[in-house]
Amino acid sequence: MSYTPPYGPHSGNYPRTDKVLLIYTGGTIGMGRNPQTNALEPLDFSYLIANLPEFKYLRTEVDTYNFSPPVDSSDMTPKMWAHLVNIITDRYDEYDGFVVLHGTDTMAYTSSALSFMLENLTKPVILTGSQLPIGQLRTDGKENLLTSIELASAHYPDGRAIVPEVCIYFGGHLLRGNRSTKQSADGFDAFATFNHPVLCHAGVNFVYHYHHILTPDFDRGMTPHTAMDTNVIVLSLFPGIQECFLRHVFEAPELRSVVMRTFGSGNAPQSPWLLRLLKEASQRGVTIINISQCISGAVEMNRYDTGLQLKDAGVVSGYDSTVESAVTKLMYLQARYDDPEIIRSYMNRSICGEISV
Repeated sequence: MSYTPPYGPHSGNYPRTDKVLLIYTGGTIGMGRNPQTNALEPLDFSYLIANLPEFKYLRTEVDTYNFSPPVDSSDMTPKMWAHLVNIITDRYDEYDGFVVLHGTDTMAYTSSALSFMLENLTKPVILTGSQLPIGQLRTDGKENLLTSIELASAHYPDGRAIVPEVCIYFGGHLLRGNRSTKQSADGFDAFATFNHPVLCHAGVNFVYHYHHILTPDFDRGMTPHTAMDTNVIVLSLFPGIQECFLRHVFEAPELRSVVMRTFGSGNAPQSPWLLRLLKEASQRGVTIINISQCISGAVEMNRYDTGLQLKDAGVVSGYDSTVESAVTKLMYLQARYDDPEIIRSYMNRSICGEISV
C-alpha cells in the first residue's frame, strides 16, 4: 500500500496479532429454522463458522465469543453494552480488531453507545448482521461476516488499523456507527448514514475514504466506560400534541434529558404552554436536545423565529445527530457528569465524530 496514513507523529511500528475476535450477541445471522415449528431459533455459531469453507481463505485467525443465551436485539440493554465493553477491554491487546454480530433492530443504538464507551479506540470494532439467516440460500450473512472480518484486520504497513473506530458494515458499505440508522426492514442495504459519507465501499476492492475516518491517538491507550444513565426520553412533536401529556413527561422527577424531534430545521409549535414547559424543565436542570425528524439535514435554530424561541427556552441544538446517537451520548454523559451545563456543553461538540459542528 503506497498510501501514507493521515496521522501525526507516532512512536514507530505497532505490533499485530493477526487475530480478530468475533463476538456473537444474537440476531438473524445466527438463526436456523426449526423443522418442527418452522420458527427461527439460535444456532451454535462456533459450529456454524467452523463449517463455512470460506473461512480458510481469510488471512487472519478468528476466535469466537458467544453470548449465552443469545440476545434478540429488541432486548438489548445498556447492561449488555457494558458487557461488550468489558469483553473488548479484557482482550484488547490480544486482537487486531473485533467483529460484533448483532440483530439489526437496535444495532445503530449499540454502535452509537460503544463509540462513546470506548474512548480513544485505536482498533476496529465492526458491527454486522444479516437480513436472512446465514444458512439460507440467499443469505447476505456470509458476505457481511467475511468482509467485516477483513475490515477489522486491515492495517497500514506500520501496523496501525485503517479504520480505528466503531462501525457498521452492511450491504457493501462501511459506516460510522454513531451516524448510522436502520433504513429498511427487509432490504440488504439495511443501514445508511444520511449525514455522513461512507467510510469504505466494498466491491471488488476496498475503496477507503481516508479523510472521513477518525484519527485517534495511537500512542495513548483506549479508556473504557461502562456506566450509562438511562434517565432520558425521546419526544416527537406533531400537530395537535397535548399539554396534559407533555406536562407529565417534563415534570417527572427522575428525568434528566429529552431528545426532542422537531420539524424541519428544528422548529416547534409556538404554543405558550410548550415554551413554558421547556423553559421550566431546562431551568430545573433537564437537558433538552433539539434534533430534526427529517432523515437528513441539520437543526439550525437561528434560521426561523420558532427555533429562536426554543433556544431562548434553554433548548440545545443537536445539529445533525441521529436519534440513536443523541440518546446514547446523553446516557454516557449523564453517567459521568452531574452538572447539566457540562452535559449541554458536550452535546454541542463532537466527541467521536457523531455530529458536524
